[in-house]
Amino acid sequence: MGMILKKPEVRIVEFTLMHREIKVVDIEMDSFYHIKSIKNIYAAAHMPVGTMQKQDADQQALAKWWSRRTIPKGRTRLQEVLDIRNILTSKELLKDSFGLSLSDQYWLKPKDSSLSWEQIQFFDNDFSEQFGEMMLGNLEITECFDTMTPDVVLEGRLEKAWKIRDGKRVLIKGGSNPYQQEPLCEVIASGIAERLCIPHTKYTLLWEHEKPFSVCQDFITSETELVSAYHIMQSRKKPNDLSDYEFYLNCAEQLGVKNIREQTEKMIVLDFLIGNEDRHFNNFGLIRNAVTLEWIGAAPIFDCGTSLWYNTQESLIKPLSPNLPAKPFKKTHREQIKLVKDFSWVDLKALDGMKEEMEEILSQSPYISRERRAVLCDAFCQRAELLGEIVNEHTIKEDISQENDMIF
Repeated sequence: MGMILKKPEVRIVEFTLMHREIKVVDIEMDSFYHIKSIKNIYAAAHMPVGTMQKQDADQQALAKWWSRRTIPKGRTRLQEVLDIRNILTSKELLKDSFGLSLSDQYWLKPKDSSLSWEQIQFFDNDFSEQFGEMMLGNLEITECFDTMTPDVVLEGRLEKAWKIRDGKRVLIKGGSNPYQQEPLCEVIASGIAERLCIPHTKYTLLWEHEKPFSVCQDFITSETELVSAYHIMQSRKKPNDLSDYEFYLNCAEQLGVKNIREQTEKMIVLDFLIGNEDRHFNNFGLIRNAVTLEWIGAAPIFDCGTSLWYNTQESLIKPLSPNLPAKPFKKTHREQIKLVKDFSWVDLKALDGMKEEMEEILSQSPYISRERRAVLCDAFCQRAELLGEIVNEHTIKEDISQENDMIF
């Protein structure tokens, strides 16, 4: 007879969701760290954005918000880590880290615990890099590893880890086969944004074990937090007559964020130039002060790795294709760029020399052939020329419109 496996015992554990030192809401979770019920709400204003329905907490929305604080199933080496610990889901790795992140100030306080935010938060206190090194493939996966780390809440499919370098929190992020191109795309995109004076996160390149990684400093501090566009849009009911684009801008404006249209248009232009395929609603958003709840403004542009035909074979790269896929507001970049109303800030002369800079970055990688490098650089130049044509056409239409206004 075969061995009968017992189902793991499911226990209910009580926690308080904290926002820094503020008690927000009592919740009950099972032993797999799924939210099962919401109890007392202490500070509705401090609930995660998008998890309230009028004056009541939305348990489903809160559970969805919480579920994003876990490593997704597809991450390399995750299953091996779960197997060696004999656990079923990555949520169970959150036990020792209290769900702490380096993107916001929320954490889970066990019932009757005397822990304080200042004792455990990762912005100023050290954390273990052991788990991150294992997930990057730099350390052997063993049963005894420390999960008091922000790495257990890192979402996304690519291998990544937080590290402390010269007192600063930096994110190390890898690429995918066959070209391992995403880290290089991050560096190139930040170079383009720098030239065009677009607020962005600066990326540099790191080589470890003959593989490229992008490196960026955390732009969130112990008093600020990133709120994704997705959660911003969940905070209000969308009118039927508004597009996603106008609805997002309206939500931000109602929160008091200034220049949101201008900043979002800059993101659309950058994504058009680099052919970004995956600007979804969770990799851009707003920053707010976690203490005062005051909204500061748009987050600097980050996470541009899925661009510049990062996983496309050279013969299939069509930079002028009208069907080049885009997100999040339109399905193609040709359609999405039409949302931009003001191109007056675009100085394409600032991109002079960018092709050479791009060639130098790409030439560092043994995964990218000389032929591929030439195709990618030429494709970017074609995108820049296309943007120039769009800008000129827009300027002519604006001039005609102004002349007509003067006549009438």
